[in-house]
Amino acid sequence: MVTQNLKIVDCDERYWDFVRLLRMDHRVTDGFVEKMEISVEQQTVYMTKNSECYRIALLNNEPAGYFGVIEDDIRICVHPEYQEQGIGKFLVKHCFEIWPTALAKIKVSNKSSQKFFESCGYELEFLLYKKAKNKES
Repeated sequence: MVTQNLKIVDCDERYWDFVRLLRMDHRVTDGFVEKMEISVEQQTVYMTKNSECYRIALLNNEPAGYFGVIEDDIRICVHPEYQEQGIGKFLVKHCFEIWPTALAKIKVSNKSSQKFFESCGYELEFLLYKKAKNKES
């Protein structure tokens, strides 16, 4: 566990590209509900509007992950080089302190995120169904 060397900071402009690049990192994209390419310009527009809703985890003063909450929906990611070291739980703990009503929306196929959030004290409350692609009613 490396949490003794972690601190949470505001997501100011110097971290916007870290969030963008981590969000698109092929090693973590399967965990997100939506996969997308994000340009620098798109990230600038998005973060100009939403950066106050995000926090960055610094490990030895280097960004290691982030969390954010938009409309009570948690967005969280730990850089693959720092996974399995307790950083994710550290992020969720601090996220819940700031946004205690936040929810984790997780894909049914994302078993690791389901286990992770359960280990952080979350429990399954909702199932969300959407129309299957290429299926007739």
